Amino acid sequence: MKQKYLPLLVAAALSAMSASALASGYRFGSQSVTGQGTADANAAEANDASTIFYNPAGLSRLDGMQINAGLTVVVPHSTFNDSGSTRFTKGPTGGTGTKDYAPESVTAPSLYFSKKLNDQWTLGMGMFVPYGAKLNYGSSWTGRYALDNIKLEAIALNPSASFKLNEHHAFGFGVTAEHMKAELGQAVDVQGSVIALAGTPTGTLLGQQIAALGGNPAVLRQPIKDGRAENNGKDWGYGFNLGYMFTLDQATRFGIAYRSSIVHKLKGDTTWDFTGITTDAITNTVLAKASRKVNSAALVQLRTPETLSVNAFHQFDPKWAGMADVTWTRTSRMSDLHIEFPGTTEGDEVIRQNWKNTVRVSLGGTYKYNDALTLRSGVAYDQAPVASDELRHPALPDSDRVQLSFGASYKLNNRSTIDLAYSYLNFKDARTNYTNNCNPLATTCTGNGETTRGVYQTHLQLLGVAYNYQF
Repeated sequence: MKQKYLPLLVAAALSAMSASALASGYRFGSQSVTGQGTADANAAEANDASTIFYNPAGLSRLDGMQINAGLTVVVPHSTFNDSGSTRFTKGPTGGTGTKDYAPESVTAPSLYFSKKLNDQWTLGMGMFVPYGAKLNYGSSWTGRYALDNIKLEAIALNPSASFKLNEHHAFGFGVTAEHMKAELGQAVDVQGSVIALAGTPTGTLLGQQIAALGGNPAVLRQPIKDGRAENNGKDWGYGFNLGYMFTLDQATRFGIAYRSSIVHKLKGDTTWDFTGITTDAITNTVLAKASRKVNSAALVQLRTPETLSVNAFHQFDPKWAGMADVTWTRTSRMSDLHIEFPGTTEGDEVIRQNWKNTVRVSLGGTYKYNDALTLRSGVAYDQAPVASDELRHPALPDSDRVQLSFGASYKLNNRSTIDLAYSYLNFKDARTNYTNNCNPLATTCTGNGETTRGVYQTHLQLLGVAYNYQF
């Protein structure tokens, strides 16, 4: 029930989006508009200061001092069609299906800076949004006992440096300070508890307690509204990234990049609200006490998965260049997630995951139309970490996807360039049949015991614009 940190499942997937391409999960757009134009196949291109994110060894290719500032707008389109979601009592949850539960658009900034110190050393600093989520299903949708809204915000600071050994070998490294903030809300299945206790000694005792306090136990025979839980939490975590770039000749180079896992210990608060479940305040108070749910702190520790990528770039002729990237993400680190409630007698909330490792493959190319204009395009196939319908939770209705991207770089003058990019991501239909293995009457765990069944249909559009300036 207290799926306070369910957004961290998202965080776990998305912290793994590193090296040269973002893996599946709640990726937030792209960390580079130039990269987006090639479906993030451009790690070995190292064309501007955003190489800090993709491969810090690429800093060795940049001259002087450069700034890259970008904005990526994510425009999601998603619907959920219910196919029989149930309470823990096996009866239907009621409510409706939902669409447009994602925001109309969300914008993420990025900012990179590089400074060449000498022929061997180049320094850089990156600031970007590695992942994010914002879903609002509404309080009446059929899966509200799993959650009805989540919001995840993250920002990363990534100071980096590269060392150029000679004309063939360059190395890069960086440290990452990552701030995560999560919010989640969900319904509490009070109606299901009352149905399950009807005719039992415990149910009879509840009625007697309500009457003894001057309440009206008859309201238990009427439709009962849901309770509600609201959660929040935040944390700083730290990691590192490494890169290597091998330049075969002026036309060909290869890269390897690694981004470490990050340990997060998120701390926050959980609040419960049972004040509006019936029209009788005394009944509400008795049911709230019987639920054993009290406002408290909440804690979850997780270790995000690391990524490893290999990439290549080749200049075929003065106009045409091609590039490719393969990124492996160790999302199998994310098994069951245990959410603890210090200072209470409540058992943990256990989110079943058992994610699988994923691979993302992207191919891209550029065409130099003239001295001022360069055109870009790319395609990518991205696996989802969710292993089965039974492990697909509404907080991460993820599935394999294909990305098609187009972009352009226009040189305003010898020092400044404007980059534009457009991407379309089409997700495979995602079925969910997720069951919470606890229920509201259990004393050793926390959960609604619901089963959410349905099909998600999703596609995204990304619009990016960036400005590059070389001092």
